[in-house]
Amino acid sequence: MSDKDLNNTSRTNWAALETMEDEGIDYSDIPPLTEDFFEKATLRIPASQAQRLVQIEPDILKWFKAQDGEYKALINAVLRRYIENGGEKSAV
Repeated sequence: MSDKDLNNTSRTNWAALETMEDEGIDYSDIPPLTEDFFEKATLRIPASQAQRLVQIEPDILKWFKAQDGEYKALINAVLRRYIENGGEKSAV
């Protein structure tokens, strides 16, 4: 998204939109979503959001946060070292 996109003022009548009932929305130009659509669909997550998808157990996160320095950088360093050492499954 460019700065130009961010600086454009919306001409949407938000007040009218907020008062609109669902029944008043015209969906006629939107094709129905079929089973075939969902079978072929691919979930695409922007890279900036994908970085926040890993769930870390609370006690592990607490330990990393208690260490000196930036805990996210430390987690990344630990994971990188694991990968560089061949990602031995016996270490898991």
